[in-house]
Amino acid sequence: MAGEAHQSDVIIGAARRSLVDQRAGGRRVLPQGARAIRRGHLGRKLRNVALAVGGIWLGLSVVGSIIGGIGWEGLLLGIVVTAGAVWAFGKYPRMKPPTIDDLNPMQTDVRTLVGRTELWLESQRPALPQPAVQLVDQIGLQLDVLGAQLAQVDQDHPKAGEVRKLVGEHLPSLVQGYRQIPDHLRHEERAGSSPSKQFIDGLSTISAEIDSVTRQLAMGPIDNLAIKSRYLEYKYGETGVDGESQT
Repeated sequence: MAGEAHQSDVIIGAARRSLVDQRAGGRRVLPQGARAIRRGHLGRKLRNVALAVGGIWLGLSVVGSIIGGIGWEGLLLGIVVTAGAVWAFGKYPRMKPPTIDDLNPMQTDVRTLVGRTELWLESQRPALPQPAVQLVDQIGLQLDVLGAQLAQVDQDHPKAGEVRKLVGEHLPSLVQGYRQIPDHLRHEERAGSSPSKQFIDGLSTISAEIDSVTRQLAMGPIDNLAIKSRYLEYKYGETGVDGESQT
C-alpha cells in the first residue's frame, strides 16, 4: 500500500511539473537548487564583465591623462574593445554540468551536493526513457524541499549523512549503471524483469527514501508547532471567549 501511495505521489508530482512547464510556455523549470548554482555562475560572469569594462576605461583614462586626451579614435577603440570584452566575458567560461567526481559526498557540504546532483540529473535526462524522466523530475522537486530543510540542519546530523550517500552515491551509481547497458538490451526480459523496469523501480525507491527523510526532518518542527498551538489555545483561547461574552 505504501508503495502504491508513493507511486500516486510521483504521478501527481509529474502532473504538477507538466502544468508548471505549460505555464512557463512549454519550457522546463529547473529545480531551485540547480537554478541557484546557475545564478551563481551568471553572477560571476557579470562580475568579470564589470571588472573588464572598468579596467578598459580606467586604462584609457590613464593613457589620456598622460598624452593629453585619447581623441575620437581612442574613444572608438574603447567602445570596440568594451563590446568585445562584454561578448567574451558574457559567453565564457561556459558552465559545465557537474561530473560524477563533483558529486563526492565527502568533499562537499550537503546542501551544495544536493544542488549539484540536481544539475547532474538534468544533464542525464536526454539519455533516459520517458518514465524515468518523470521520476527524475519528481526527484528534482523533492531535492528542492530537502535542500531547504538541510540549510537548517548541522552537517554532522545523521540524516545529513544519509542524504550524502543517497544523492552523492546511490542515485548517480544507479543512473550510470543503466546508461552503461546497450539500448537493445534495456527492455530484454530476464528472470521476470528487465533493466528498464529495475531502473524505474530503483528510482522509485530513491524517491520514496527522499520523501521519508524529508518527513523525518519535518517531524521536529511539526511537533514544536503543535505544542505551541496547544499552549496558546490553553493560555488564551478560553480567556478570549470569556472576554467576548462579558462585553
